[in-house]
Amino acid sequence: MADYQDTSMAAVFQRNAAKYADKSYASYKTDSGWKDISWGSMNTMVHNLAYYLLSIGIGKNDKVGLFSPNRWEWHLAALAINSIGAVDVPIYATNSAEESEYILGNSDAKACFVGTADHLKKILSIRTKIPNVKQIVVFDEVDVNQTEELTLSKALSLGEASPNKDLFDQRLAAIQPNDLSTLIYTSGTTGNPKGVMLTHNNFVSNVRNTLAEMKDPKTGEDLLGPNDHYLSFLPLSHSLERTAGFHGAIWMGARTAFAEDITKLLDYFQEVRPTIIISVPRIYEKVHAGILAKVAGAPGLKKKIFNFAMRQAAKNLPHVCRDIPRSGLFAFKYNLADKLVLSKLKVALGMDKLRYAISGGAPLSQSDAEFFIGMGFKILEGFGLTETTPVTNFNRPWFIKPGTVGQPIPETEVKIADDGELLIKGPQVMAGYYKNDEATKEAIRSDGFFRTGDIGIIDEDGCLRITGRIKDIIVTAGGKNISPQNIESSIKESAFVEQIGVIGDKRKYLSALIVPAFPELERWAGENGVTFGSRADLIANEKVQALIRAEIDKYTAQYARVEQIRKFTLLDTEWTQDTGELTPTQKVKRKVVNEKYAKEIEAMYAGDTGD
Repeated sequence: MADYQDTSMAAVFQRNAAKYADKSYASYKTDSGWKDISWGSMNTMVHNLAYYLLSIGIGKNDKVGLFSPNRWEWHLAALAINSIGAVDVPIYATNSAEESEYILGNSDAKACFVGTADHLKKILSIRTKIPNVKQIVVFDEVDVNQTEELTLSKALSLGEASPNKDLFDQRLAAIQPNDLSTLIYTSGTTGNPKGVMLTHNNFVSNVRNTLAEMKDPKTGEDLLGPNDHYLSFLPLSHSLERTAGFHGAIWMGARTAFAEDITKLLDYFQEVRPTIIISVPRIYEKVHAGILAKVAGAPGLKKKIFNFAMRQAAKNLPHVCRDIPRSGLFAFKYNLADKLVLSKLKVALGMDKLRYAISGGAPLSQSDAEFFIGMGFKILEGFGLTETTPVTNFNRPWFIKPGTVGQPIPETEVKIADDGELLIKGPQVMAGYYKNDEATKEAIRSDGFFRTGDIGIIDEDGCLRITGRIKDIIVTAGGKNISPQNIESSIKESAFVEQIGVIGDKRKYLSALIVPAFPELERWAGENGVTFGSRADLIANEKVQALIRAEIDKYTAQYARVEQIRKFTLLDTEWTQDTGELTPTQKVKRKVVNEKYAKEIEAMYAGDTGD
């Protein structure tokens, strides 16, 4: 094998493929159980797929689409594309044919990998509108009708037979740090998505600087390595999963298990028993709410034992956050709580071997963070954006500060502008937006700092706290500037609230649209004599309305009068990407919500002058 420098993650993969050739690179679920793929086998396929791409004329800097759910073939395709100096263009597996058309067209993609027959069908439906895409490769074994379509297995066999194999090493060795590695299109909450240009150095520096901080502060030993087992379930199309999961596992030599069906995530946890996960807050919220709902219906004695365990877990928080040993009577009580409840709960969740849980993509509520950290989980919340590859800050295992996203990683400068906007400068900042110089100039200042669009503060420990998004700021009719994100996060701490959107721009007071946590609300209704025939009946019930009113007041008591929720409307349908209210990364599209529920919003202000 050639002696590549670590100028690209494809080169890092080659180094570790030689080092760990016989170890498991990945595992995936089959009808007969989990199947492993060794580093050596993966590398053979990376070479063969790269040979195939070379044979069809994919050149340096050419763009290749990647439209598939999480699976080991996603890794394979991205590695093959990048190894020959080409650029992958990920598309969220949940995107529509029209969204895919825009991305493939705007990126000038010359070929496209698709995951399933459904993804192939979507691409074929727009085939005449993307003439630059000359070849489609399908991961699944499906029937293909044209010479411009073929299965992955066929592409691998064609690549293996290719006579021009010396080009692989030439192309990989020729990659420069500032060459383009990927185009990741933003979710497009306003207007068309923008193609974020990320270089090989963006990825390499981000992984290197993040993992440089994952060392024992006393011994300097790596806290993560080849014995770790990572469970991949966030979309690989997202930069958090791409960098921290995919590239992080390659750097460490860790094994990756692929959760291809997110609806079976708890089953995957129990079967895989991972040592590392990367998640968005939504997963932690659902697990936390599920546990509390189950306990709420438990017999009295079990409930008392659980509450005892939770009290000890709350006291354990500083010990986990600062790596402080437990001692004395508290150590005895905690060990008892662990034996009776906590250890059993971890086993039931499939989290008994979990060493580190990374949270990002959106703010993790302090109550969710403290619940899991107190149980002994090292939840390391971080911050970043697609444009910063993405990591800029994260909580270290020995210095966790719930409610913050931690301190900056090495080589990263974080500061707050005079108007409160968070600014980032470092080697992870994108090269710019593809074919959009105007947007690039708006985003990156002349001094190299990237404008995040987030509002934040840096505390006395150098930890960053995100307080909102500039574009989401509500300016009331009275001229008060209010960040809805903080209020929403507080109200979502209620076990009865699943989703919320605070309204109030140019209004005299704040209101809210709320999707209740229906499993918990229905359980409460049964215990409180509330009968209903449908969810619409349930949310219209006076007792339910009073319950939610009390929950809102409880969780917003700390806010100023102008920040209180005067009125609210309960909705009987959850917001999803399919129904249009959420982006693929589960962020609320406020403009869509405002338009879709305009009637409900206006009803909360009709005939009321407020004060």
